[in-house]
Amino acid sequence: MSAEILLPKIYTVRGEAVMLDSELALLYGVETGHFNRAMKRNAARFPADFTFRLTREEWEALRCQIGTLKTASRGQHRKYKPNGGQP
Repeated sequence: MSAEILLPKIYTVRGEAVMLDSELALLYGVETGHFNRAMKRNAARFPADFTFRLTREEWEALRCQIGTLKTASRGQHRKYKPNGGQP
């Protein structure tokens, strides 16, 4: 995958370069929920600090930066704060 596609999907959170679980799921062609379940099932394959749950403040700050807010419509927004992880 080219840098042109990947770079806009990398954010800085807690001083670390991270990608959101939803962006990684898109790259792998799976739904975000499926991606997260696979990560949980295979947690032993990754370093302990590979993923983390964003705080409400971190998620709100990223939502403003990446423009994820759409007109109110059922199913348009995430139910849970996303996971972040090292790209």
